[in-house]
Amino acid sequence: MRARPTEVPKQGRLDWQILRSLLPWVWEYRFRSGIALLLLVAAKVATVSVPQILREVVDNLDPTIATTVVLPLSLLIAYGALRFASTLFRELQSTVFAWVRQGIMRRMSRRVVSHLHSLSLRFHLARKTGAVARDIGRGTNSVSTLLNYLLFNIVPTFIEVGLVAAILVLQYDTRFATVCLGAFVTYLVFTFAVTRWRMKFRIEMNQLDSKASSEAIDGLLNYETVKYFGNEDFEVGRYDASLADQETAAIKSQASLALLNAGQGLIIAVGVTWTMVLAAQGVVDGTMSIGDLVAVNAYLIQIFIPLGFLGTVYSILKHSLADMERMFDLLDEDPEIEDAPDARPLDPARGDIAFDGVSFAYDPNRPILKNVSFDVPAGSQVALVGPSGSGKSTIARLLYRFYDVQDGVVRVAGSDVREVTWSSLRDAIGIVPQDTVLFNDTIRYNLQYARLDAPFEDLVEAARMANILDFIEGLPDGWDTVVGERGLKLSGGEKQRVAIARAILKRPRFLIFDEATSSLDSRSEQAILGAMRDVARGHTTLVIAHRLSTIVDSDQILVLDAGEVVERGTHDELLARDGLYAQMWALQQDTREMASDDESDAASD
Repeated sequence: MRARPTEVPKQGRLDWQILRSLLPWVWEYRFRSGIALLLLVAAKVATVSVPQILREVVDNLDPTIATTVVLPLSLLIAYGALRFASTLFRELQSTVFAWVRQGIMRRMSRRVVSHLHSLSLRFHLARKTGAVARDIGRGTNSVSTLLNYLLFNIVPTFIEVGLVAAILVLQYDTRFATVCLGAFVTYLVFTFAVTRWRMKFRIEMNQLDSKASSEAIDGLLNYETVKYFGNEDFEVGRYDASLADQETAAIKSQASLALLNAGQGLIIAVGVTWTMVLAAQGVVDGTMSIGDLVAVNAYLIQIFIPLGFLGTVYSILKHSLADMERMFDLLDEDPEIEDAPDARPLDPARGDIAFDGVSFAYDPNRPILKNVSFDVPAGSQVALVGPSGSGKSTIARLLYRFYDVQDGVVRVAGSDVREVTWSSLRDAIGIVPQDTVLFNDTIRYNLQYARLDAPFEDLVEAARMANILDFIEGLPDGWDTVVGERGLKLSGGEKQRVAIARAILKRPRFLIFDEATSSLDSRSEQAILGAMRDVARGHTTLVIAHRLSTIVDSDQILVLDAGEVVERGTHDELLARDGLYAQMWALQQDTREMASDDESDAASD
């Protein structure tokens, strides 16, 4: 199966808009930037003064001009001093501007990552991790490239051309300045036109590069799934197909670059030849000296050598702008959930939870919750059960305010969650998710993530209560054991026990157990249930469960079906009604008896 090439969208921002977006970052370093520009001007003044000294040296050594030929030692020393001054000022400028460039890169990288953390869960469920990571990396590196080439190549070249043109007008025939400026303008127009035309190849290449990277990372993140279905060749083939499309785009980009370089070389050759013909004719006519010819030639070298590189620089800048565009697109993503201007910190003292007529849908055409109402009194435990897709986990997401409801109100401690700060709401709630994802770090790091300033004794106590302390201490590296990417080195049950320990360590006012024992065996489940009861004591607890045996002692059980609360009551009350809950209970009891028989048979064998 061959993946179709990504359709290349048109460039959304103009170049000046991207540069304008960069200006506030540069403005923060305006003092150092100003010093760097002054050093740049000093370096260019020293550079354009060199041909003047060189002319005087040659004329002092020309017996047809000087009455007495002597060694112009002072001029030669001045020549060397100017050369050194030009290099010194340029290196000082580079050192000063390094503070600006690196500081902007660091702040911008921080800003992008911070902004990504502020975006809604909806964005992160839809994003492709590999593509986003590539866009951030290319974008921040392009900031450095843009600033580096803009200050060290484009601006110096324009300054130098201006100074040289002024000297040619003041000291020589205006034809020299006319030819020089004509070649310069022709070169710029040709470069800008061709580079703009070939940018579509670069944009296409970037799109396909991000697509290939995303597919490769996606396959590696789902390593086990790939192995389950034996689709290694398919994943490699899919990646190779994207690389083939990227290769074609890269070849087109390189071919167009060759055309650009050839045209630039022709313009420079014509300009240099024409100017040297004028200078040579001036020497023949006696209006110019040999020193003048050498000086004009030196000026041409100073202009056209950096000008020859300017085309490449412009191409790099255009590529950098294209790379930065996607990064700024990420920054332009609006957070779906934000604190209200008058949001206040949550006061969890009241300790209750209430859903009042809540309706919610991820997609308007597919409602998830329909007019759901229930209360969780302070210090009580309420369980949510129901078939898959009935909206149980969505309720937990709404409590955390990952999404806002379309109708109704979600209240925590008597406050509408839309009227309190998101940080205070999150601080008050602890959750044990159904799918526990761990950082690719140590067990200590993953557990302490719940409370970064927690002392080690609290970590040990939380691990003991979650029935995972013996497991951790039995590992060769103990607490310093690295769990692998997304916790792949741990079993599902071990990851869930780490999640339970994190919830314990956080010490929240409200607790959510989202099928917290779904990956545990019967023996571990009973141990964890005891720990959960101890942890939940005195807390307002919402339990989302698939195994009904884990919630029989809840103060109230809500049965959801197709996004609606169809039954509510205690375990005994719901069994007595002989409704959906009773059917689910009977089915699970039959399943448990069959599993118990299988375990007995296995033990006998």
